[in-house]
Amino acid sequence: MAAQARSARQQAAIDQVERFSAHNYAPLPVVISNADGALVHDIDGNTYLDCLAAYSAVNFGHQNAELLKAAEHQLHTLTLTSRAFYSEPFGPFVQAVAELCGKDMVLPMNSGAEAVETALKTARKWAYEAKGIPDGQAEIIVMEGNFHGRTTTIVSFSNDPDARRSFSPFTSGFVAVPYGDAAALEAAITDRTAAVLLEPIQGEAGVMIPPPGYLREVREITRRRGVLMIADEIQSGLGRAGETFACDREGVVPDVYILGKALGGGIMPLSAVVADADVLGLFQPGQHGSTFGGNPLACAIGSKVIEILRTGVMQEASRRQGAKLAAAFQPLVERGYLTEVRQAGLWLGLDVAPVLGTARDICYRLLEKGILAKDTHTRTIRFAPPLVISDAELDQVAQRTVAAFEEAAADAAAFQEAAAPAR
Repeated sequence: MAAQARSARQQAAIDQVERFSAHNYAPLPVVISNADGALVHDIDGNTYLDCLAAYSAVNFGHQNAELLKAAEHQLHTLTLTSRAFYSEPFGPFVQAVAELCGKDMVLPMNSGAEAVETALKTARKWAYEAKGIPDGQAEIIVMEGNFHGRTTTIVSFSNDPDARRSFSPFTSGFVAVPYGDAAALEAAITDRTAAVLLEPIQGEAGVMIPPPGYLREVREITRRRGVLMIADEIQSGLGRAGETFACDREGVVPDVYILGKALGGGIMPLSAVVADADVLGLFQPGQHGSTFGGNPLACAIGSKVIEILRTGVMQEASRRQGAKLAAAFQPLVERGYLTEVRQAGLWLGLDVAPVLGTARDICYRLLEKGILAKDTHTRTIRFAPPLVISDAELDQVAQRTVAAFEEAAADAAAFQEAAAPAR
């Protein structure tokens, strides 16, 4: 499965993208042509183990047979009406999502960022029409190190300079507090606070897991202070963190769930905001919408996703395989190659020791060994394989990753020796 040297064909495909596409991504140099389960293949026929799963959008594997069957049936039946009319798959989908979350209502959208924007509008509408905050004064508390998308409003409350640079003026109405600090959160609440928006686990930040009990504290504080708790489960939810929702790890039920990525089964963009009627029921016709939001094709796939999740098989696999991979990586900490391994279900953040270079340097080494993983914030590599990855495939991920780190350490030692002054 190890990668080979890129062919002229593959280089031409990369050059085409670099010529005609805006450079808003910095992809690793591989061109994927087809995939199945946890395996992907490039246009030269090389095979790789996918350890990113499209940032958790492909939780249930590439070309999942159940999801493809649901999609194919709907493709030949009805794909789009817009919400100007009812469609047959829409009702079963929103009921399934509402029941999965234990909530009354669902507002479907397409991308995760759209769902976050919808949740922000929901919180502000609730603040003015239910809580009684004076118009234009509502505030939403957010977390430092957050990632919720890249719209103008969302980057307004990011503290990532790359996300913010050259995109001002920014949207007001947000207050940032340190992630994992419940006391700071409560201190920031005022009579103008509408909601607290957080990721139960911060994915883009590097799989940052808050201190034990933090989510329970947030839930108690928000309930006591009359503030909505909004959980962005776009990456962390739907089996990725070892439970249906990452909030389930602490037995917490937020006021509002934001779902996306895996909800569309890796086939269609599909997201949703889920809450009770006293929150989402405030919307009236014409106040929010999307032409493709809740389209029949996406809804048919989403209903099958919920059906799969109800079995609990994916959640159990996530817990078991994640623990196995974390155990395989822990010796890299003891050997000084990693400074930390963070794990929640089949979702891991590996902090690379500075002596070995950057996380992206290691990702290039992994690529050459047939492993596709992605760096974030210079020092961290995220591992998030599809939850259907087999034991044998997971063993290969572990073995090849350890080998990549050992080679990086050997090269670093050789470089240091060569650079040392002669005695």
